[in-house]
Amino acid sequence: MSEITEIITHPGGAHKDDFLACCLLAYQCRAPISRREPEQADLDDPHTAVVDVGGIHDPERQNFDHHQFPRDHPPVCALTLVLQSLDAYEDAVLLCDWLPTTEYLDTRGPNDTAQWLGIERDILSKLNSPIDLALLSRFEKSHKLVPGEPLWEIMSYIGEDLLGYLRIMSLRLDYLAERVQLWEIEAPHGSFEALFLPRTEQSEGDSSMGLGRYLQKIGKENHVRALIYPDRRGDGYGLSRFNDHPSLDLSLLEDEEDVHFAHARGFIAKTSATAEHRLRQLLANAQIP
Repeated sequence: MSEITEIITHPGGAHKDDFLACCLLAYQCRAPISRREPEQADLDDPHTAVVDVGGIHDPERQNFDHHQFPRDHPPVCALTLVLQSLDAYEDAVLLCDWLPTTEYLDTRGPNDTAQWLGIERDILSKLNSPIDLALLSRFEKSHKLVPGEPLWEIMSYIGEDLLGYLRIMSLRLDYLAERVQLWEIEAPHGSFEALFLPRTEQSEGDSSMGLGRYLQKIGKENHVRALIYPDRRGDGYGLSRFNDHPSLDLSLLEDEEDVHFAHARGFIAKTSATAEHRLRQLLANAQIP
């Protein structure tokens, strides 16, 4: 991405896609944001980013509009195009559950989006946040935002946090790919799969972070029923049922000598056990018909 000295997006109504696209560019470039119609000189200038307006998608010239795409084009919005230009779109699709809905809403509208989600249209409005509404309203009323102004700085924070999250989680998924193991657990009511993350010198913090996303990435999110990962409060392991799978009840382990915590709701337990055969046995003992 060449050095951007100005970000232009359309005046009038503001939507989440153009707002977030400008957030990313504000953080990347620390450039002012103008809400006006672009001129041809703006579209031709590779140092001016034109977002969600102008009728052109040309990332080499920093033009990020999608409105000229045909009616049957897959749902993409200005945010999509900016993420692609930052080589962050594939990670965002995997890691940001809200992104496809944002794309769909902007290109298909609320009726088609509700149908696509399998919900009634009025549920969409029930999910609106006053945070979203206030930021979009303030953005909509602005003509120009420059670094140092409160709203510009908030937008830059949002862009920073989004790109930071994608970067950290991408590194985390690479880390997990090198270390996790898929186990087949033999149990009385039939075998099942579990994902095991062994303890290493680097094991710290929330060691379960990213395990679900990793399973999603490798297409195993509907097959694995349990997770085993280093306990950050001890030398043993945490056991949890993945996606609250109904075939496991970890509260059944509360009387096991090496289990020091088993949640009454059955979704998590902590054990001092470290041997593979014992961890497998505990999960087998938690299976219910």
